[in-house]
Amino acid sequence: MTSKCTESPVVVVGGSLVGLSAALCLAFHNVPVIVVDRHPGSLPHPRAIGYTPRTMEIYRALGIDKKIPEVPADFSLRRARVESLAGTWHEESAWTEKTEEKSYSYSSFLDSSTSLGGFIVQDKLEAILREATLQRGVDLRYSNILLSFEQDDEGVTALIKNTDGQEYTLRASYLIAADGHRSSIREKLGIQRDGRGHMQTTRSVLFRAPLDEYLKRGISQFNIDQPDFKAFLTSYNDGRWVLMFSDDIERDEATLKSLIYKAIGRSDMDVEIITTGRWELTALVAEKFQSGRIFLAGDAAHTLPPNRGGYGANTGIADVHNLAWKLAAVLSGASTPELLESYDLERRPVAWLRHQQIFARADYKVHLAGDAKPEEVIDDIAVELGQLYRSKAILGAGDDLPPALRPDQWAGQPGTRAPHFWFTKDGQTISSLDLFQTSWVLLSESAEWTSAAAHASRESQIEVQPVQVGVDLQLADVNVFRQAMGMSVSGASLVRPDGYIAWRSTGLPSDPLTMLKDVLRQVACARKLL
Repeated sequence: MTSKCTESPVVVVGGSLVGLSAALCLAFHNVPVIVVDRHPGSLPHPRAIGYTPRTMEIYRALGIDKKIPEVPADFSLRRARVESLAGTWHEESAWTEKTEEKSYSYSSFLDSSTSLGGFIVQDKLEAILREATLQRGVDLRYSNILLSFEQDDEGVTALIKNTDGQEYTLRASYLIAADGHRSSIREKLGIQRDGRGHMQTTRSVLFRAPLDEYLKRGISQFNIDQPDFKAFLTSYNDGRWVLMFSDDIERDEATLKSLIYKAIGRSDMDVEIITTGRWELTALVAEKFQSGRIFLAGDAAHTLPPNRGGYGANTGIADVHNLAWKLAAVLSGASTPELLESYDLERRPVAWLRHQQIFARADYKVHLAGDAKPEEVIDDIAVELGQLYRSKAILGAGDDLPPALRPDQWAGQPGTRAPHFWFTKDGQTISSLDLFQTSWVLLSESAEWTSAAAHASRESQIEVQPVQVGVDLQLADVNVFRQAMGMSVSGASLVRPDGYIAWRSTGLPSDPLTMLKDVLRQVACARKLL
């Protein structure tokens, strides 16, 4: 018997990292949301451990960055080929390949961001996200299984089975599918995927052992290389380690322990096996990220194998950050549903760029299909902080532009993340990134643009916050701002609620209000604008 229907503006299917991030982003924009997940909580395998500067910028805006351990300023993700931990250590491999462009160290991310990234295992990060979502009133429903769903012109109806085996229905205006790489939602929608595809099936064993002494050299990833034994060993820096095998052989506990001791190079210590895993090394991107009122996010949209750039989980977090403010704008009536079409147009090319960059790098070149040639390696800082969005929600991002550049090379180009620079306000030093994330922002040095933003806000449901440089905030050198934003003293830059530049005027037109209103009709799909 099915109980009565519960309604919510948005339902998220999948309560792991991306689903929880989606819920928190939506709650941040005051959108009620229900999260449904078939599991009782976080999976026993920690999975991801590193989170990029852009992810930390997002979590900074959401107010949880202080709870996440920061990557140390001298951090370097290092990997070595070894006989075993206690045996002979051979050569060390670089974190990333050098390009012909200006060489950037990992610490140079601080030149372009407020953070070097987060250093926390996924299950612990999910606990932080769960706490934050509950504090914001999100309805989390674990051990609840999606049985079926249907969508129509007005919304999506989902049939759910709860922990007691009872069935009930949820009715939502929109649904986000964050249900993993085997997404049943994507499959029912008939959305195909393209990409390198399946490469191999991998087995792993998660264990606990007192091995901190082998981390003192600053290396935490190890390619085990013995004549009769090849494996990958890495630490989660909390006493847990994972040993991965490039095969699909099921091993009993005694065999697993013997191989763990072989990788360690000694057997005189206690080893506790926590769990085992089996996963498919796959690289696939969905042919579309939207089907009507349903959106794919995270692994449901793109399965990207683990790599030193951290493209998997971090790409999914950026997906839902891009989507949440758009859903909020449409649900509030400020924007038309046309705005939602920009999600696929903006995020799918990013997934493809990262898919290609994975196979441009040393770790995965061996997995290139057939005679395929790797693409040119793009700087990590460009892939992470300099990706370009092209859609109707962006004006001035032409097809002639590259998919990614370093932030300093973009200089305020529409379609890119607004650059980071420091300024002072009320005696406090603040990042420019802290100006964004809650509403539209119009940056300028001109009082005329400030007035235009105020009038445009009053005449629509689009909140445009004017920020006048030199009045609302101070810079030691205003030329830093002009260079970073690519503007003159009379120009203006319109930044979206996700921190991306939607439009830029290099100078002051004869009628700035009319121009700004026309721009908002396009980039914000403003519903009511006189």
